[in-house]
Amino acid sequence: MKKTIIIICALLFASMLYYFIKKSTEQSDAATQVNPVFMSDKGGGTLTDKKQAFDRSKKSAEQGDAAAQCSLGFMYYKGEGTLTNKKQAFYWSKKSAEQGYADAQRNLGLMYEYGDGTLTDKKQAFYWFKKSAEQGLARAQVNLGFMYEYGEGTLTDKKQAFYWYKKSAEQGDATAQYDLGFMYYKGEGTSKDKKQAAFWIRKSYDNGYAKAKETWDNLELWKY
Repeated sequence: MKKTIIIICALLFASMLYYFIKKSTEQSDAATQVNPVFMSDKGGGTLTDKKQAFDRSKKSAEQGDAAAQCSLGFMYYKGEGTLTNKKQAFYWSKKSAEQGYADAQRNLGLMYEYGDGTLTDKKQAFYWFKKSAEQGLARAQVNLGFMYEYGEGTLTDKKQAFYWYKKSAEQGDATAQYDLGFMYYKGEGTSKDKKQAAFWIRKSYDNGYAKAKETWDNLELWKY
């Protein structure tokens, strides 16, 4: 009798365990669904992988997950796992950006800057670059520096351009390091300082920014 009770209990436990595992698998947990996207949309992978990544990303995005919305926008933009659709890329990037997701904010800024999936709007580009840059995203800080330097979507402000290039350069962004070096060289937004110019342009060159090597040689920055 005791043995029979133990067997029944074991069967009930196994049945309950199966039920909860099945329910857990079926539940639409957005964070769980989006994880494979970041493994699949960074290059490589088969067409099947990318389609699965797209499907998972879309499911999570529709539930409001900001990371998934950003990823879905990227996949629509690049045609990863789906047909290229710039309007959908814009739509999902905006949904994510409005939730405060820094990568999506930068992507949205780029789409406004170049009129991808929407009308060109430099003021909106500036607005979203600034939102992203203030969260510390180095690439957005470069974009914001550029907007300030050339008066795109805002008034020209070389000091602000210098400030944002420096923020990005200190995070190791090669483009920002070059731009910062050039501002030191010209004395724009800061005092002219050729030693600092040489330092940052060399950093950029070492980090693989091709234009920095040409500038290094042409301006003979090795002297400093």
